[in-house]
Amino acid sequence: MNAVNYLALTKEQLLSCREELQKKYENYVNQKLKLDMSRGKPAGTQLDLVNGILDTLDSYITADGTDARNYGLLDGIPEAKKLFSDLLGIPVEKIIIGGNSSLNMMYDTIVRHYIFGTQGNTPWKDLPKVKFLCPAPGYDRHFAICEDLGFEMITVPMLADGPDMDMVEKLVAEDDAVKGIWCVPLYSNPQGVCYSDRTVERLASMKTAAPDFRIFWDNAYGVHHIYSEEKLADIFALCEKAGNPDRPIYFFSTSKITFPGAGIALEASSLANVREYKKHMGVQTIGPDKLNQLRTVRYLKDAEGVRKHMRELAKELKPKFDIVLTTLNRELGGTGLAAWTEPKGGYFVAIDTLDNCAKETVALAKNAGVKLTDAGATFPYKKDPRDRNIRIAPTYPTIDELRQAIELFCVCVKLAGVNKLLESK
Repeated sequence: MNAVNYLALTKEQLLSCREELQKKYENYVNQKLKLDMSRGKPAGTQLDLVNGILDTLDSYITADGTDARNYGLLDGIPEAKKLFSDLLGIPVEKIIIGGNSSLNMMYDTIVRHYIFGTQGNTPWKDLPKVKFLCPAPGYDRHFAICEDLGFEMITVPMLADGPDMDMVEKLVAEDDAVKGIWCVPLYSNPQGVCYSDRTVERLASMKTAAPDFRIFWDNAYGVHHIYSEEKLADIFALCEKAGNPDRPIYFFSTSKITFPGAGIALEASSLANVREYKKHMGVQTIGPDKLNQLRTVRYLKDAEGVRKHMRELAKELKPKFDIVLTTLNRELGGTGLAAWTEPKGGYFVAIDTLDNCAKETVALAKNAGVKLTDAGATFPYKKDPRDRNIRIAPTYPTIDELRQAIELFCVCVKLAGVNKLLESK
């Protein structure tokens, strides 16, 4: 049935296809599989590549003479700031190094804006409504933060070069309740979209009704190149050139570089914003885990050390992405039942089924023993208006597990699609 255009089949032909697909599906069900492609977790083999990080602390003194075992250095050790400054092209004085979670830093930053306001503007909690722009498909945990705080989320379609900027510019110019936008600018979650230079320029220079509008620039996959190394325009330089230096708040972490549960995170922004954040941080905490920061820097050594390590990780991940993309092309190419992205890096592949088939596809996979991200998770309020987008996370399963899981997934996409087509026959 490969390369058969299911959209052109008669009812009788579709019924025949469904019978054959159902047999294949039941064969998978009978195997009692237990496979997981639900979240972007590194596999054990990937984590094994950095076990040496546990053996780097032969001394505990940082570059400025601080004993990392003790209190101090609220915004992180100097050598961590230098490493990420060199790697990401961000001035050291704009950087705060935190604990293991950039998501934690995002949440804290938004809550500070909510409780205290920023740069003398009204705290968001005192406003009648706060709205956030949410490019979608997007990252479910970003949307969860907004939902937790009661913000109204506005879905912005994600295009091939980033969010729909015509829509973004119109919304931010007309409504001062729009306070921010979520951006994963390089190898976006889940589609692998890379923001064009023009998109970044427009984000930096657009006129906003809200003086405290912020871009939450979550560059989670900024060094996660697999097939090629895509470049990203400098959001800080462009915002400063446009007269909006306080607009971007940049986040990054080593969660998928070293250990997800024991990496280090980064937040960077204008000097004015950093001073404000550190004021509140000084009340919130005495300091981060400097020992973890120290061992991470000593293991990675410098920016080139990170790049070298990421090339090794790419060798680990490329065969898995190859399996997913090759199988999708072989099993679903030309069928009319699905479309998908072919990312150059990052951690995910996004698939669009026929309309109103994503939930059914995910349910079929779950029943056969393959766990996927819930349908709708990549949209605000978990509501995909077309019920078609599914995020595939190929990193965690073994090669053999992944091959089996993606083949079953394709059967589920076909079965759900054929069932949907039969409804209209």
